[in-house]
Amino acid sequence: MTTTRQINKVVVTGIGMITPLGCETEQVWTALLNGSCGIKTITSFDITDFPIAVGGEILDFDPLAYMDIKKVDRTGRSAQFAIAATKQALNMANIDLAAEDPDRIGILIGTSGMPELLGEQMMIMKEKGPNRVNPLVVSRFRASMAPSHVGMELGVHGINTSINSACSSGNDAIGNAMNHLRLGTADIIIAGGTGSNITPIALATTNRIGALSKVRDPMAACLPFDAARSGFVYGDGACMLVLETEAHALARKAPILAEIAGAGWSFDAFSETNPALEPRISCMKWAIKDADITPSDIDYINAHGTGTKQNDFIETEAIKKLFGTEDIPPISSTKAATGHLGCAAGAVETAFCVLAIRDGIIPPTIHYSTPDPQCDLDYVPNTARRKTIDLCLNNSSGLGGQNCSLIIRRYKNG
Repeated sequence: MTTTRQINKVVVTGIGMITPLGCETEQVWTALLNGSCGIKTITSFDITDFPIAVGGEILDFDPLAYMDIKKVDRTGRSAQFAIAATKQALNMANIDLAAEDPDRIGILIGTSGMPELLGEQMMIMKEKGPNRVNPLVVSRFRASMAPSHVGMELGVHGINTSINSACSSGNDAIGNAMNHLRLGTADIIIAGGTGSNITPIALATTNRIGALSKVRDPMAACLPFDAARSGFVYGDGACMLVLETEAHALARKAPILAEIAGAGWSFDAFSETNPALEPRISCMKWAIKDADITPSDIDYINAHGTGTKQNDFIETEAIKKLFGTEDIPPISSTKAATGHLGCAAGAVETAFCVLAIRDGIIPPTIHYSTPDPQCDLDYVPNTARRKTIDLCLNNSSGLGGQNCSLIIRRYKNG
Protein backbone atom coordinates (compact mmCIF):
# COMPACT_ATOMS: atom_id res chain seq x y z
CA MET A 1 0.00 0.00 0.00
CA THR A 2 1.30 3.44 -0.87
CA THR A 3 0.59 6.61 1.05
CA THR A 4 0.59 10.21 -0.10
CA ARG A 5 2.89 12.41 1.94
CA GLN A 6 1.57 15.92 2.65
CA ILE A 7 3.76 18.74 1.41
CA ASN A 8 4.05 21.46 4.06
CA LYS A 9 4.28 25.14 3.23
CA VAL A 10 7.55 26.61 4.56
CA VAL A 11 7.68 30.09 6.08
CA VAL A 12 10.33 32.49 7.39
CA THR A 13 9.76 33.76 10.92
CA GLY A 14 13.15 35.19 11.90
CA ILE A 15 16.31 36.68 10.40
CA GLY A 16 19.70 37.35 11.94
CA MET A 17 22.57 39.09 10.16
CA ILE A 18 26.21 39.94 10.76
CA THR A 19 27.57 41.85 7.74
CA PRO A 20 29.95 44.66 6.79
CA LEU A 21 26.90 46.97 6.87
CA GLY A 22 26.20 46.21 10.52
CA CYS A 23 25.74 43.49 13.09
CA GLU A 24 21.95 43.54 13.44
CA THR A 25 19.26 42.83 10.85
CA GLU A 26 17.37 46.12 10.83
CA GLN A 27 20.63 48.08 10.97
CA VAL A 28 21.91 46.20 7.92
CA TRP A 29 18.65 46.66 6.01
CA THR A 30 18.47 50.41 6.71
CA ALA A 31 22.08 50.91 5.66
CA LEU A 32 21.50 48.97 2.43
CA LEU A 33 18.43 51.00 1.50
CA ASN A 34 20.26 54.24 2.27
CA GLY A 35 23.01 53.35 -0.22
CA SER A 36 25.73 52.79 2.37
CA CYS A 37 28.77 50.68 1.51
CA GLY A 38 30.43 48.21 3.87
CA ILE A 39 33.53 47.82 1.69
CA LYS A 40 36.58 49.53 3.16
CA THR A 41 40.36 49.46 3.13
CA ILE A 42 41.54 46.32 4.91
CA THR A 43 43.01 46.94 8.36
CA SER A 44 43.32 43.43 9.84
CA PHE A 45 46.67 42.77 8.15
CA ASP A 46 49.36 44.74 6.33
CA ILE A 47 48.29 45.45 2.73
CA THR A 48 51.27 47.62 1.80
CA ASP A 49 52.66 45.08 -0.68
CA PHE A 50 49.53 42.95 -0.94
CA PRO A 51 47.67 42.82 -4.27
CA ILE A 52 44.21 43.24 -2.68
CA ALA A 53 43.53 46.28 -0.54
CA VAL A 54 39.78 46.38 0.12
CA GLY A 55 37.15 44.09 1.55
CA GLY A 56 33.98 43.86 3.56
CA GLU A 57 35.63 43.65 6.97
CA ILE A 58 33.54 43.43 10.13
CA LEU A 59 35.25 45.52 12.78
CA ASP A 60 32.50 46.02 15.37
CA PHE A 61 31.49 42.42 16.09
CA ASP A 62 31.77 41.36 19.75
CA PRO A 63 31.33 37.59 20.14
CA LEU A 64 31.03 37.98 23.92
CA ALA A 65 27.67 39.66 23.38
CA TYR A 66 26.37 36.26 22.19
CA MET A 67 28.42 33.57 23.95
CA ASP A 68 30.75 33.06 26.91
CA ILE A 69 34.52 33.24 26.74
CA LYS A 70 34.88 29.45 26.75
CA LYS A 71 32.79 29.18 23.59
CA VAL A 72 34.73 32.04 21.99
CA ASP A 73 38.00 30.21 22.65
CA ARG A 74 36.69 27.01 21.07
CA THR A 75 35.19 28.52 17.92
CA GLY A 76 36.46 30.11 14.74
CA ARG A 77 35.18 33.46 13.59
CA SER A 78 32.74 31.98 11.06
CA ALA A 79 31.11 29.85 13.78
CA GLN A 80 30.91 32.88 16.05
CA PHE A 81 29.11 34.80 13.30
CA ALA A 82 26.69 31.89 12.86
CA ILE A 83 25.89 31.66 16.58
CA ALA A 84 25.27 35.40 16.77
CA ALA A 85 23.05 35.47 13.67
CA THR A 86 21.12 32.44 14.95
CA LYS A 87 20.37 34.07 18.29
CA GLN A 88 19.21 37.23 16.53
CA ALA A 89 16.94 35.19 14.26
CA LEU A 90 15.42 33.23 17.15
CA ASN A 91 14.75 36.47 18.99
CA MET A 92 12.95 37.95 15.96
CA ALA A 93 10.95 34.73 15.60
CA ASN A 94 9.89 34.85 19.27
CA ILE A 95 10.84 31.21 19.80
CA ASP A 96 10.96 29.80 23.31
CA LEU A 97 13.28 26.83 22.87
CA ALA A 98 12.22 25.41 26.21
CA ALA A 99 8.70 24.99 24.83
CA GLU A 100 9.87 23.18 21.67
CA ASP A 101 10.78 19.56 20.97
CA PRO A 102 14.59 19.61 20.50
CA ASP A 103 14.38 16.55 18.26
CA ARG A 104 12.28 18.57 15.78
CA ILE A 105 14.70 21.50 15.41
CA GLY A 106 17.53 21.31 12.88
CA ILE A 107 20.53 23.36 11.74
CA LEU A 108 21.78 23.65 8.12
CA ILE A 109 24.66 26.03 7.47
CA GLY A 110 26.56 26.82 4.30
CA THR A 111 30.22 27.28 5.23
CA SER A 112 33.75 26.42 4.23
CA GLY A 113 35.07 26.54 7.79
CA MET A 114 38.41 28.27 8.33
CA PRO A 115 41.01 26.21 6.43
CA GLU A 116 43.65 28.92 6.86
CA LEU A 117 43.93 27.87 10.52
CA LEU A 118 45.09 24.44 9.41
CA GLY A 119 47.85 26.03 7.35
CA GLU A 120 49.05 27.99 10.36
CA GLN A 121 49.19 24.84 12.48
CA MET A 122 51.08 22.95 9.77
CA MET A 123 53.77 25.62 9.95
CA ILE A 124 53.89 25.29 13.75
CA MET A 125 54.19 21.49 13.47
CA LYS A 126 57.00 21.83 10.94
CA GLU A 127 58.91 24.34 13.05
CA LYS A 128 58.16 23.11 16.61
CA GLY A 129 56.86 19.56 16.32
CA PRO A 130 53.46 17.85 16.55
CA ASN A 131 53.08 18.33 20.30
CA ARG A 132 52.92 22.10 19.87
CA VAL A 133 49.87 22.04 17.59
CA ASN A 134 46.84 23.75 19.15
CA PRO A 135 44.23 21.08 20.02
CA LEU A 136 41.40 23.60 19.68
CA VAL A 137 42.06 24.06 15.96
CA VAL A 138 40.03 20.94 15.12
CA SER A 139 36.90 22.60 16.52
CA ARG A 140 37.71 25.87 14.79
CA PHE A 141 38.63 25.08 11.20
CA ARG A 142 36.26 22.26 10.14
CA ALA A 143 33.15 23.30 8.21
CA SER A 144 31.07 20.85 10.25
CA MET A 145 31.82 22.72 13.45
CA ALA A 146 29.74 25.82 12.62
CA PRO A 147 26.40 23.94 12.75
CA SER A 148 27.78 21.75 15.54
CA HIS A 149 28.54 24.73 17.78
CA VAL A 150 25.18 26.35 16.95
CA GLY A 151 23.38 23.12 17.81
CA MET A 152 25.28 22.72 21.08
CA GLU A 153 24.61 26.33 22.01
CA LEU A 154 20.86 25.78 21.51
CA GLY A 155 20.67 22.20 22.77
CA VAL A 156 18.74 20.90 19.74
CA HIS A 157 18.96 17.39 18.32
CA GLY A 158 17.49 17.50 14.81
CA ILE A 159 19.36 17.42 11.50
CA ASN A 160 22.70 19.18 11.86
CA THR A 161 24.95 19.56 8.84
CA SER A 162 27.20 21.86 6.86
CA ILE A 163 27.00 22.49 3.13
CA ASN A 164 29.95 23.67 1.08
CA SER A 165 29.12 24.51 -2.51
CA ALA A 166 31.17 27.71 -2.46
CA CYS A 167 29.13 30.83 -3.16
CA SER A 168 25.84 28.97 -3.58
CA SER A 169 26.13 27.42 -0.10
CA GLY A 170 23.74 29.79 1.66
CA ASN A 171 20.99 29.25 -0.90
CA ASP A 172 21.68 25.51 -0.88
CA ALA A 173 21.21 25.37 2.89
CA ILE A 174 17.89 27.21 2.69
CA GLY A 175 16.64 25.14 -0.25
CA ASN A 176 17.55 21.88 1.47
CA ALA A 177 15.95 23.06 4.71
CA MET A 178 12.79 23.88 2.77
CA ASN A 179 12.64 20.32 1.44
CA HIS A 180 13.15 18.77 4.89
CA LEU A 181 10.34 20.90 6.30
CA ARG A 182 8.07 20.16 3.37
CA LEU A 183 8.44 16.45 4.07
CA GLY A 184 7.83 16.86 7.79
CA THR A 185 11.20 15.74 9.12
CA ALA A 186 11.36 18.85 11.33
CA ASP A 187 9.16 21.63 12.66
CA ILE A 188 11.90 24.29 12.65
CA ILE A 189 15.19 24.49 10.76
CA ILE A 190 17.63 27.33 11.25
CA ALA A 191 19.34 27.69 7.89
CA GLY A 192 21.77 30.07 6.27
CA GLY A 193 25.44 30.65 5.69
CA THR A 194 28.56 32.03 7.31
CA GLY A 195 32.03 32.96 6.16
CA SER A 196 35.24 34.57 7.35
CA ASN A 197 36.88 35.51 4.07
CA ILE A 198 39.09 38.51 4.80
CA THR A 199 42.29 36.54 5.38
CA PRO A 200 45.56 36.76 3.48
CA ILE A 201 45.37 33.22 2.12
CA ALA A 202 41.76 33.46 0.98
CA LEU A 203 42.40 36.74 -0.80
CA ALA A 204 45.75 35.68 -2.28
CA THR A 205 44.46 32.41 -3.74
CA THR A 206 41.27 33.93 -5.15
CA ASN A 207 43.28 36.77 -6.62
CA ARG A 208 45.55 34.26 -8.39
CA ILE A 209 42.63 32.92 -10.44
CA GLY A 210 41.79 36.47 -11.52
CA ALA A 211 38.43 36.75 -9.74
CA LEU A 212 39.06 39.68 -7.40
CA SER A 213 39.04 43.39 -8.10
CA LYS A 214 42.45 44.94 -7.59
CA VAL A 215 41.02 48.47 -7.37
CA ARG A 216 42.26 50.06 -4.15
CA ASP A 217 39.49 52.64 -3.83
CA PRO A 218 36.70 51.03 -1.73
CA MET A 219 34.02 53.06 -3.48
CA ALA A 220 35.13 51.94 -6.95
CA ALA A 221 36.15 48.32 -6.41
CA CYS A 222 32.84 46.44 -6.57
CA LEU A 223 30.78 47.50 -9.60
CA PRO A 224 28.20 44.83 -10.53
CA PHE A 225 26.86 45.15 -14.09
CA ASP A 226 28.83 48.36 -14.64
CA ALA A 227 31.06 48.61 -17.72
CA ALA A 228 34.06 49.36 -15.45
CA ARG A 229 33.65 46.22 -13.31
CA SER A 230 36.87 44.29 -12.78
CA GLY A 231 36.11 41.52 -10.28
CA PHE A 232 34.43 40.87 -6.98
CA VAL A 233 35.30 42.07 -3.48
CA TYR A 234 35.26 39.58 -0.60
CA GLY A 235 33.43 40.26 2.63
CA ASP A 236 32.86 38.59 5.98
CA GLY A 237 29.49 37.78 7.45
CA ALA A 238 26.64 35.45 8.28
CA CYS A 239 22.90 35.25 7.91
CA MET A 240 20.58 32.72 9.53
CA LEU A 241 16.87 32.34 8.84
CA VAL A 242 14.35 30.60 11.07
CA LEU A 243 12.27 28.40 8.76
CA GLU A 244 9.17 26.62 9.98
CA THR A 245 6.31 24.60 8.64
CA GLU A 246 3.31 26.86 8.25
CA ALA A 247 1.29 24.74 10.68
CA HIS A 248 3.94 25.04 13.40
CA ALA A 249 4.32 28.79 12.91
CA LEU A 250 0.55 29.36 13.02
CA ALA A 251 0.14 27.15 16.08
CA ARG A 252 2.53 29.30 18.08
CA LYS A 253 1.23 32.56 16.53
CA ALA A 254 4.63 33.38 15.04
CA PRO A 255 5.38 36.57 13.06
CA ILE A 256 5.44 35.18 9.50
CA LEU A 257 7.64 37.29 7.20
CA ALA A 258 7.45 35.39 3.90
CA GLU A 259 7.32 31.93 2.32
CA ILE A 260 10.19 29.99 0.78
CA ALA A 261 8.19 28.76 -2.19
CA GLY A 262 10.66 27.01 -4.46
CA ALA A 263 14.23 25.98 -5.12
CA GLY A 264 16.14 24.92 -8.20
CA TRP A 265 19.63 23.54 -8.72
CA SER A 266 21.97 23.01 -11.66
CA PHE A 267 25.63 22.42 -12.39
CA ASP A 268 27.64 24.09 -15.16
CA ALA A 269 29.81 21.01 -15.93
CA PHE A 270 31.98 23.42 -17.87
CA SER A 271 34.71 25.30 -16.00
CA GLU A 272 35.92 25.99 -12.49
CA THR A 273 35.78 29.73 -13.02
CA ASN A 274 33.78 30.56 -16.17
CA PRO A 275 29.97 30.34 -15.96
CA ALA A 276 27.81 28.51 -18.51
CA LEU A 277 24.60 29.99 -19.89
CA GLU A 278 22.15 27.08 -20.20
CA PRO A 279 22.59 25.71 -16.66
CA ARG A 280 21.97 29.20 -15.27
CA ILE A 281 18.68 29.28 -17.17
CA SER A 282 17.65 25.78 -16.12
CA CYS A 283 18.40 26.53 -12.46
CA MET A 284 15.94 29.43 -12.48
CA LYS A 285 13.42 27.35 -14.42
CA TRP A 286 13.52 24.57 -11.83
CA ALA A 287 12.93 27.03 -8.99
CA ILE A 288 10.01 28.62 -10.86
CA LYS A 289 8.50 25.21 -11.60
CA ASP A 290 8.93 24.13 -7.98
CA ALA A 291 7.03 27.23 -6.83
CA ASP A 292 4.30 26.61 -9.45
CA ILE A 293 4.61 30.09 -10.95
CA THR A 294 5.72 31.59 -14.27
CA PRO A 295 8.56 34.03 -14.95
CA SER A 296 6.05 36.83 -15.50
CA ASP A 297 4.89 36.46 -11.88
CA ILE A 298 8.28 37.57 -10.53
CA ASP A 299 8.44 41.15 -9.25
CA TYR A 300 12.13 41.42 -8.31
CA ILE A 301 15.38 39.51 -8.92
CA ASN A 302 18.25 39.64 -6.47
CA ALA A 303 21.10 38.74 -8.79
CA HIS A 304 24.27 36.82 -8.02
CA GLY A 305 25.87 39.94 -9.54
CA THR A 306 29.46 39.53 -8.44
CA GLY A 307 31.06 42.28 -10.50
CA THR A 308 33.16 39.96 -12.65
CA LYS A 309 32.98 40.47 -16.41
CA GLN A 310 31.73 37.01 -17.28
CA ASN A 311 29.32 36.38 -14.41
CA ASP A 312 27.35 39.58 -14.88
CA PHE A 313 27.13 39.11 -18.64
CA ILE A 314 26.06 35.45 -18.42
CA GLU A 315 23.53 36.17 -15.68
CA THR A 316 22.03 38.99 -17.75
CA GLU A 317 21.79 36.75 -20.80
CA ALA A 318 20.24 33.93 -18.77
CA ILE A 319 17.57 36.25 -17.38
CA LYS A 320 16.80 37.56 -20.86
CA LYS A 321 16.38 34.06 -22.26
CA LEU A 322 14.29 32.97 -19.29
CA PHE A 323 11.81 35.81 -19.71
CA GLY A 324 11.82 35.87 -23.50
CA THR A 325 9.32 38.47 -24.70
CA GLU A 326 7.91 39.00 -21.19
CA ASP A 327 8.75 42.17 -19.28
CA ILE A 328 11.83 41.62 -17.13
CA PRO A 329 11.43 42.82 -13.53
CA PRO A 330 13.91 45.08 -11.74
CA ILE A 331 17.21 43.46 -10.76
CA SER A 332 19.76 44.48 -8.18
CA SER A 333 23.08 43.22 -6.88
CA THR A 334 23.42 43.96 -3.19
CA LYS A 335 27.03 42.74 -3.28
CA ALA A 336 28.00 46.28 -4.30
CA ALA A 337 27.15 47.26 -0.71
CA THR A 338 28.19 44.20 1.28
CA GLY A 339 30.93 42.69 -0.81
CA HIS A 340 30.74 39.01 -1.75
CA LEU A 341 30.16 37.12 1.50
CA GLY A 342 31.07 33.73 0.03
CA CYS A 343 29.15 30.91 1.72
CA ALA A 344 26.93 33.49 3.46
CA ALA A 345 26.07 35.44 0.31
CA GLY A 346 22.94 33.54 -0.75
CA ALA A 347 21.48 33.58 2.75
CA VAL A 348 22.03 37.33 3.16
CA GLU A 349 20.47 37.97 -0.23
CA THR A 350 17.50 35.70 0.54
CA ALA A 351 16.97 37.76 3.69
CA PHE A 352 17.06 40.93 1.60
CA CYS A 353 14.31 39.46 -0.59
CA VAL A 354 12.19 38.71 2.49
CA LEU A 355 12.66 42.26 3.75
CA ALA A 356 11.95 43.72 0.31
CA ILE A 357 8.60 41.92 0.31
CA ARG A 358 7.88 43.03 3.88
CA ASP A 359 8.61 46.71 3.26
CA GLY A 360 7.70 47.07 -0.42
CA ILE A 361 11.08 48.38 -1.50
CA ILE A 362 13.88 47.14 -3.79
CA PRO A 363 17.45 47.66 -2.58
CA PRO A 364 19.74 49.43 -5.04
CA THR A 365 22.84 48.43 -6.97
CA ILE A 366 25.16 51.15 -5.67
CA HIS A 367 28.24 52.54 -7.44
CA TYR A 368 26.55 52.07 -10.83
CA SER A 369 27.61 54.80 -13.27
CA THR A 370 28.65 53.44 -16.68
CA PRO A 371 26.16 51.22 -18.52
CA ASP A 372 27.52 48.16 -20.29
CA PRO A 373 25.85 47.48 -23.67
CA GLN A 374 26.03 43.75 -22.87
CA CYS A 375 24.33 44.26 -19.50
CA ASP A 376 21.32 46.30 -20.49
CA LEU A 377 18.61 45.52 -17.93
CA ASP A 378 17.14 47.58 -15.10
CA TYR A 379 19.61 47.15 -12.24
CA VAL A 380 17.94 49.69 -9.88
CA PRO A 381 20.98 51.98 -9.94
CA ASN A 382 22.08 53.77 -6.77
CA THR A 383 18.69 54.50 -5.20
CA ALA A 384 16.21 52.13 -3.56
CA ARG A 385 12.85 51.90 -5.33
CA ARG A 386 9.36 51.58 -3.88
CA LYS A 387 7.41 48.68 -5.36
CA THR A 388 4.83 46.18 -4.16
CA ILE A 389 6.59 42.82 -4.28
CA ASP A 390 4.85 39.46 -4.08
CA LEU A 391 7.51 37.18 -5.60
CA CYS A 392 11.31 37.36 -5.65
CA LEU A 393 13.90 35.25 -7.44
CA ASN A 394 17.28 34.96 -5.75
CA ASN A 395 20.25 33.58 -7.71
CA SER A 396 23.51 32.17 -6.34
CA SER A 397 26.36 30.47 -8.17
CA GLY A 398 29.47 28.89 -6.72
CA LEU A 399 33.07 28.72 -7.83
CA GLY A 400 33.21 25.32 -9.50
CA GLY A 401 29.86 25.61 -11.26
CA GLN A 402 27.14 24.94 -8.65
CA ASN A 403 23.97 27.02 -9.05
CA CYS A 404 20.97 27.43 -6.76
CA SER A 405 17.95 29.69 -7.24
CA LEU A 406 15.23 30.33 -4.67
CA ILE A 407 11.71 31.73 -4.97
CA ILE A 408 10.54 33.84 -2.03
CA ARG A 409 6.83 34.66 -1.88
CA ARG A 410 4.66 37.03 0.13
CA TYR A 411 2.93 34.91 2.72
CA LYS A 412 -0.79 34.33 2.35
CA ASN A 413 -2.65 32.17 4.82
CA GLY A 414 -4.47 29.35 3.04
